[in-house]
Amino acid sequence: MSAQTYLAYDYPLLSVFWSMLLFFLWIMWFVLLFRIVFDIFRDDELSGWAKTGWLVFTVLLPFLGVFVYVIARGKNMGRREIAQARAQQDAFDARIREAAGGTGRPSSADELSKLSEIRARGDITDEEFRRAKELVLTGHGPAEHAGSTTRNPGR
Repeated sequence: MSAQTYLAYDYPLLSVFWSMLLFFLWIMWFVLLFRIVFDIFRDDELSGWAKTGWLVFTVLLPFLGVFVYVIARGKNMGRREIAQARAQQDAFDARIREAAGGTGRPSSADELSKLSEIRARGDITDEEFRRAKELVLTGHGPAEHAGSTTRNPGR
């Protein structure tokens, strides 16, 4: 057997740390490269030709391209990322509001409960309550036309 066998104790501790550091830097390099590529596509201010130029520069000459990009456009990378995160959060919030039905308009049941309270206080008569209740239940009341300015012609 002429082949040498290396055991774990033959690999010095400092070499393990050095290998871990190089592996970490290698992974971080790819993270930075992909963040820059995503930033190139995210930026709406760049034209198509400018995006193509930056992309070719960072792919063909990755080290130089990434360092030049960080120096030239790195300041606004964070701003663009924050703007995108805000836009995503606003879209998410709007979707949640839409799914929860938070349109701000009271429902028919809310309108009827308010009418009952007003009648119980004595602010409206039973006849006015009956007419308002019919309007709400038929869909011509304030619950259905909260933003409408037209009035019921029967009044």
